[in-house]
Amino acid sequence: MEDKFGLDAHKLNYHPRRIADWLEAGDDWEKAKKIYPIYIEISPCGFCNHRCSFCALDFMGYKKLFLDADILKRRIEEMAEAGVKSIMFAGEGESLLHRKMAEIAICAKYAGIDTAFTTNGSMLKEKFCYETLSVSAIEWIKVSINAATAGTYQRIHGVSENQFAVVLSNIGNAVKIKEELKSSCVIGSQMLLLPENWQEAPVLAAIMRDLGCDYLVIKPHSQHPLSIGKGYENINYDNFDLVWLKENLDKFNSGDFKVIFRSEAFSRSHDKQYSFCYSVPFFWAYITASGDVYACSMFLGDERFLLGNIYRSSLKEIWEGEKRRQNWLLLKNFFAGNCRKNCRMDVCNLFLEKIKNPPPHVNFI
Repeated sequence: MEDKFGLDAHKLNYHPRRIADWLEAGDDWEKAKKIYPIYIEISPCGFCNHRCSFCALDFMGYKKLFLDADILKRRIEEMAEAGVKSIMFAGEGESLLHRKMAEIAICAKYAGIDTAFTTNGSMLKEKFCYETLSVSAIEWIKVSINAATAGTYQRIHGVSENQFAVVLSNIGNAVKIKEELKSSCVIGSQMLLLPENWQEAPVLAAIMRDLGCDYLVIKPHSQHPLSIGKGYENINYDNFDLVWLKENLDKFNSGDFKVIFRSEAFSRSHDKQYSFCYSVPFFWAYITASGDVYACSMFLGDERFLLGNIYRSSLKEIWEGEKRRQNWLLLKNFFAGNCRKNCRMDVCNLFLEKIKNPPPHVNFI
């Protein structure tokens, strides 16, 4: 199953200059502090209108917090100046509940930062699509839709059955607007494979194909250690007939639609193959709906990973400040085996492990 978007891999290798700076920095803080993230995940809204059974960040409490648009836009401009390349709006809430979300995305576009959205699709309205896609403000939109029937959708997403039809309608309208505007925005979908839904995956593939989506991702569940919900904590994909599933999903692949079955992610859902996280606090960061900047979303609420707050400090003050220096020192001896399995930086760390500790005879290319 072709994965031209690299969703089951990483793209850190396309940023050789940043990697070279990281490697050269070594134990020199004055050099290390100047290495800014390539990618930042931002949670514009702390509230979510769904209560998904698998929600990783349920421990954040779904607070009705909304980042101040003017402050965020100011920080986004600082991000662009510092070399940040991309922002994904997602996080602990549903981003599209933020009333100024289109305005924020357009600001990022004109600042020179690529933007993307992971959303439950319930608020993917026509107005938002027209405003953003007409100025090419979004690189991709990925809708998390974890069922192919209204009943299963209700049970997994924690909403009424009629929301399934609402989300499908919103996806279809977004595709039509994209085509009308001749936008390059990629509109995809994602299913987290669970005991309740895995046999519905081929049905969902047919639905997404017929709606005009560019792809459907099938990915494994990754348990956040702080999650309140523990229902999938011991999920074992050896109990799923993944061979049957992949064979049936592969039938839907065409020139216009791909099913991206994240085989590598399924195979990595066990122990980590490296001892230390090299990505933190360098190549990515996370900003909560309250404006807190964390080196890693695995450790939300952990003061050791809290670098600052965008309401009180500029990006430069946060990223080159004392709290990040302390986090940088901490990570030098922080065993990654205790971290979340299949985390967002997992594949990047596998790559950086080889850069940091090359095999013999590397000059014989």
